[in-house]
Amino acid sequence: MSGSAAGPLGIVAGGGRLPGQVAAAARAAGRGVFIVALDAHADPEVVAPFPHETIRLGAVGAAIDALKRAGCREIVLAGPVRRPSLFDLRPDAVGARLLARIGRAAFAGDDGFLAAIVRVLGEEGFTVLGAHEVISEVFAPEGLLSGAAPDAAALADIARGIAVVRALGAVDVGQGAVVQQGIVLAVEAAEGTDAMLARAATLRRPGPGGVLVKLVKPGQERRADLPTLGVRTVRGAVEAGLRGIAFEAEGAILMDREAMVREAEAAGLFLLGIDPGAARWDEGKRE
Repeated sequence: MSGSAAGPLGIVAGGGRLPGQVAAAARAAGRGVFIVALDAHADPEVVAPFPHETIRLGAVGAAIDALKRAGCREIVLAGPVRRPSLFDLRPDAVGARLLARIGRAAFAGDDGFLAAIVRVLGEEGFTVLGAHEVISEVFAPEGLLSGAAPDAAALADIARGIAVVRALGAVDVGQGAVVQQGIVLAVEAAEGTDAMLARAATLRRPGPGGVLVKLVKPGQERRADLPTLGVRTVRGAVEAGLRGIAFEAEGAILMDREAMVREAEAAGLFLLGIDPGAARWDEGKRE
């Protein structure tokens, strides 16, 4: 993270706890913070301890003005944001001009939308950082984090899941899939991981449980919307009868990693950080 010469760290907060964790990490490093909390996305309890202003997603001009008034030159986009329809966005005057610069094609998928937002913020004079550049410990490590390890059947399901998620990502659909015994039970789309796992629970087959695979999309803008997993993900996987979760090492964000490991250990679930491009994964490697 850059020093105080860059002024307070600006955080554009979507949902979940990540915005608060980024803000706390910046403060611990001796840096001020200012949060633009996106209305109907950011959790008020998460942003409450920090200087912030709540602004609706379409009020781009108000958000940029607030960040500039606070003296922010570096910005982190933290937490998921549901991509709006053009009809619902209701952009302000600045937002309308920015939409014209972004182009309608950016709304064809999440990747195009997020990459366009990062580009526009750069044009406005901001430097956009990834959350992992501020709080690196949330990045998923490579190797096995749990006592349970995948067997040959689970590794085969992971390989199948990688192929499926890469195909989904290539067309900007989703970042995850559930595979059991070589059968794709569910893929992630607009509903998100939790809903996908709930759906997979209704489709599980007899016999050994399946796996959840979460990967970064090919060519994804890594400063926004990286795959994020937490305790809730582990609980959803357990309820779906899965045997484990595989996620992209140095690509996925693990929220409350220690708590995730505890939940997984209690359920006998494996947690495995993988390099999707590798031929195999060392299931014996522990972090």
